[in-house]
Amino acid sequence: MRRLLLLVATGILLGLAACSRAPSPWALTDVRGHLPDLRFHLIDDRGQPVSGARYRGKVAVLYFGYTHCPDVCPTTLAHLTVVLQNLGPLAEQVRVLFVSVDPRRDTPAVLREYVHAFGPHIVGLTGTPDEIARVAKRYRVAYSYGRPDARGNYTVNHSAALFVFDAQGRARLLGTQQSTVQQLTHDLR
Repeated sequence: MRRLLLLVATGILLGLAACSRAPSPWALTDVRGHLPDLRFHLIDDRGQPVSGARYRGKVAVLYFGYTHCPDVCPTTLAHLTVVLQNLGPLAEQVRVLFVSVDPRRDTPAVLREYVHAFGPHIVGLTGTPDEIARVAKRYRVAYSYGRPDARGNYTVNHSAALFVFDAQGRARLLGTQQSTVQQLTHDLR
């Protein structure tokens, strides 16, 4: 009986060992095969039409936000700026694509001034409300507009995910507001 119990216990342990996976090399969430490739047609912060294909050959970090955002967007872009600084010369191989969900206020000129305050590897993108809605839907990004105040100012509630695409434009990783500078630096490196 004792021998049988030992055999069963050994079998269970071997079975559990065979079922366990090696730890992921990524700090962010691996989304390979779960999100679509980098594809869009928008206007960049220079007023030029641009598509996702323009960024092939570089790692792209796609982020949706708006320039009047009081907290999340500037904090996220500041963290990405530190990540790019941490990457040193490798930062040349990365582009942060900041898609505005507020095209009424975020013209190419406004976007250019905003994103370039964070660094040269960040590109502002805008388009018509329909174009932005299509891109947001593609990546399952939600956003909604708050009620304007007496002066016409309003907030935009929006998802705050970071979508990381490899140099071939394939979706690879997903970051959140809780992703640290160290995690982002590790995975982009």
